[in-house]
Amino acid sequence: MPDTGLTARIRENIVLYGALAANLAIGVAKFVAAGITGSSSMLTEGVHSVVDSGNQILLLYGQKRAKRGPDAIHPFGYGRELYFWAFVVAILIFALGSGISIYEGWLHIKSPEPLRDPTVNYIVLAIAFALEGASWAIAVREFSRTKGNSGWWRAIHDSKDPPGFIVLFEDSAALAGLVIAALGVWLSHETGDARIDGIASILIGLVLGLVAILLARESKGLLIGERADPEVVETIRGIVAARPWITHVNHVRTIHTAPDSIFAAISADFVDSLPMGAAETMIEGLEDDLRRAVPSLSSIYIRPEKYENAAAAIPQPRL
Repeated sequence: MPDTGLTARIRENIVLYGALAANLAIGVAKFVAAGITGSSSMLTEGVHSVVDSGNQILLLYGQKRAKRGPDAIHPFGYGRELYFWAFVVAILIFALGSGISIYEGWLHIKSPEPLRDPTVNYIVLAIAFALEGASWAIAVREFSRTKGNSGWWRAIHDSKDPPGFIVLFEDSAALAGLVIAALGVWLSHETGDARIDGIASILIGLVLGLVAILLARESKGLLIGERADPEVVETIRGIVAARPWITHVNHVRTIHTAPDSIFAAISADFVDSLPMGAAETMIEGLEDDLRRAVPSLSSIYIRPEKYENAAAAIPQPRL
């Protein structure tokens, strides 16, 4: 009997739950260290962990909302709501994570605090690196499992499931931020210049800003609507074209209504002598075959259309 309780939900969202647990624990430690040592980069890292924790909560909320079924107002369901929350996460990383980090760094450069014993900072940074590294390893493992033979960047660009690549980006930025914070603390004490710690905070903010821009770009494409993987489109086209009563497949247009849900609109030129009653039965059988071949097809629309008419209706690319 399948497990549909809490254990199953945690297993399904292991990347988000792992990142959330790591960030909550790390965030508390960073703020304590910042209060003891007065380190700007440690305070920045604490804010970074709080923002990341909030992001994981928003993504979990978005996943829950996205699983609602179709209704009269939203006949294709609420799957794309997850893409909205992914875009909100990108905005929060930019506005809170990056903005606060840069501002705090500027304040520390303008009015540097006296240097204190950095031992606590080093201990917290080491613990944080271990926890963030564990979360990052989980994210890499889960993303590697789904990306297939595609390269990392291509897989991220083609992914229709934002939580996976968002946590991967966040954890990568977190590890980079920890390295920068450690260097900032060490150089501040090595040179006796507390302003270097503020510079490290600004650099962390710039890293977060870059990550936010990349995430916003990917989330925007999903929110507007992206086609299915080209291999899926070709599979659909091949199954339709194989029918002897179809003379030409005019076009196959797809859009993701959720990470694992695809709407397909197919235009095909049917044999002129095919009776309408027979066509209805054949189309139903064709739809069944398509769903067996591509289980993620949630809605299929097949339109009989003359090739000449369909070709004239194809929108021309912008110059």
